[in-house]
Amino acid sequence: PPYYGLRDYGLDAQIGREDTPEQYIDRLVEVFRELRRVLKDDGTFWLNIADTYCGTGMKAGCKQKDLIGIPWLLAFALRADGWYLRSDIIWQKPNCLPEAVKDRPTKSYEHIFLLSKSPHYYYDAAAISEPVAQVTVERNKRAVSDRTKYAKGVGGAKPQALFLPRSHSELPTKRNKRDVWSVSTNSHRGYGHFAMYPERLIEPCILAGSPEQGLVLDPFFGSGTTGAVCKRLSRRYLGIELNPEYCETAKTRIQQTKEELYLGSKNQP
Repeated sequence: PPYYGLRDYGLDAQIGREDTPEQYIDRLVEVFRELRRVLKDDGTFWLNIADTYCGTGMKAGCKQKDLIGIPWLLAFALRADGWYLRSDIIWQKPNCLPEAVKDRPTKSYEHIFLLSKSPHYYYDAAAISEPVAQVTVERNKRAVSDRTKYAKGVGGAKPQALFLPRSHSELPTKRNKRDVWSVSTNSHRGYGHFAMYPERLIEPCILAGSPEQGLVLDPFFGSGTTGAVCKRLSRRYLGIELNPEYCETAKTRIQQTKEELYLGSKNQP
């Protein structure tokens, strides 16, 4: 959604220009309550949100220059409203924008909260699994060799070797995806939207959160990034957007997007 106090999109019904953070949080909770109403029981909700510093004229209930804490205020409000708060994913930006500050570090990350409607939900971990680091592969190979020596009565096996497969061919090459994602920010690429998130950022959300031909809803559609990624990955999509210009931009962008061959997880063809 639009972040608090950062941009004015010039629309009467826009979110992000409320007088107080509490009003902003309340409006988002209301929007996402409607999202939960139409979400499948085993569906998931992926929320990208960033923080805001208290500035001049803000009625934030904190001192000027204070970090307000918007992401966690919103996450806790959503949890209190009935959502299951399952993960806090950090989007780390290697090419973050410079800031003219000398009294704190430059901001280089945002949050992606994974929430669910039910305690048990659809989540395809295999579809977004990561390659095991080569140093880990080599360490595991040595550990398996140690256990083989132990079984033959040569020396003693290291403790970790006892919990590994019995041969090198059975060693895992993938691991569960971690909760820090390093993804570079987008240029605007002529789409006329100044708050686009990268396609690479939401690919894991869509792959893990929906099956092939599953339906993805984005209530803040913007320039249509979600729709474009859904089309590439053989998902259906619904987008809601207040700005008519962004709607036209999204339509054009999605029409130009080509569907890719979706390889899916090991459980899918």
